[in-house]
Amino acid sequence: MNFNKRIHLLALAMVLCSYEACKTPSLVQSPTVKNAPGFYAQPGDTSSSATIHWREFFKDPYLISLIDTALQNNQELAIALQEVEIARNEIRIRKGQLLPKAEAGLGAGMEKVGRYTSQGAGDASTDITPGREVPEWLPDYRAGIFASWEADIWKKLRNARQAAVTRYLSTAEGRNFVITNLIAEIAHDYYELLALDNELEIVRQTITLQKNALEVVRIQKQAAAATELAVKKFEAEVLSSQNLEYDILQKIQAKENTLNFLLGRYPTSIARDTTLFLKQVPWHVSAGLPSQLLKNRPDVRQAELDLSAARLDVKIARAEFYPSFNITGAIGFQAFNPAYLIKFPESLLSTVAGDLAGPLINKHAIKAEYSNANSRQIQALYQYERSILNAFVEVSTEISNLDKFDKMYETKAKEVDVLNASVDISGELFRSARADYLEVLLTQRDALEAKMELVETKLNQFNTITNMYRALGGGWN
Repeated sequence: MNFNKRIHLLALAMVLCSYEACKTPSLVQSPTVKNAPGFYAQPGDTSSSATIHWREFFKDPYLISLIDTALQNNQELAIALQEVEIARNEIRIRKGQLLPKAEAGLGAGMEKVGRYTSQGAGDASTDITPGREVPEWLPDYRAGIFASWEADIWKKLRNARQAAVTRYLSTAEGRNFVITNLIAEIAHDYYELLALDNELEIVRQTITLQKNALEVVRIQKQAAAATELAVKKFEAEVLSSQNLEYDILQKIQAKENTLNFLLGRYPTSIARDTTLFLKQVPWHVSAGLPSQLLKNRPDVRQAELDLSAARLDVKIARAEFYPSFNITGAIGFQAFNPAYLIKFPESLLSTVAGDLAGPLINKHAIKAEYSNANSRQIQALYQYERSILNAFVEVSTEISNLDKFDKMYETKAKEVDVLNASVDISGELFRSARADYLEVLLTQRDALEAKMELVETKLNQFNTITNMYRALGGGWN
């Protein structure tokens, strides 16, 4: 086949490859994000609480100490850091593929060729060893440098490097997302622990009141002013409250173990101040602009970077349809006798070659990989849209919760004050035999439930504040 025919076939192959690449789907576009109605926490609010460092956002020094410990010891965060390191090394790998490869090597071998071959006949007629016949097994010794380089004419390797950089940035955002969730989870568990402590104190105070009422009813029974039924009712109420106390103690132990797990340490007591839980007023949180949400939320940024990397993967897969251009070369020494190996220029070995080759038929694997790359790109697009939608929904929900729980706490606090006064009144009336024991029991029970609900409402306030901070993308910076 002459040179012109080879050129024609190569041109035909390039045209066919280009046709296969052009008839495949094009790159998808990023969704347009519009301002969501009702997004702002307050009219005209343009600042986001997510920009506040978590040390300034969370005021409790015990909580700050726990978060510090977790950021140093948490295993999940350590795993995320290694993912970032792996992605950084992937950049080095892709960068190295752009550069020429060179190897130095030594080799030795034995070869026996047929006498009636072109090489065998040539060896037999060559006086390679003066005065001696050519041996049947001819040694071969080599020493040299071998190099190869693929010219990135379709930007396949450069796109692969850029995709690796983008995925590195994506893993860094994934690490930030882990930090945000870790801080929020620790804050949740810490406030739940404080709530359990306050519930335990309320139950113990209630048990004291119930025991005092039990002593009163026993005295009244001795004076024939009450029956055994009243005594048993009060005893049962005390036992029920004691069971509730044991249940709360178990929950406290479990919550401390959960916190210690997040802190990456073995179970130990959690230092905390329980006296200020109900007295603290949750701080104001600003949602800011929708554009700030997309800028601060690590999961949204990660999804956007993953979409960019998926686009580059499509370009890389498309480049597989085009011919690749490789240059190879070698320089060194080669001889059948080690004594001749460094004899110059007779033993000098040098080669250089260039190959331009592309797929022509049976391209099913390349087509399948291109289709897979395009499907992964569409998946990344949907994931990006989903992360944006989820971010807006979470913020909108927490904004609504902020107002509702504030109002609930105000009314529940008034209810507790009223029931506390009712407990005192019912106790006085019962001691003067002007109230039935059932009225005392029901009043104490209602007061206990209201106090527990008040603690639960306060906990919901703190959890909503924490959820809002996490939903805005705060905590990682």
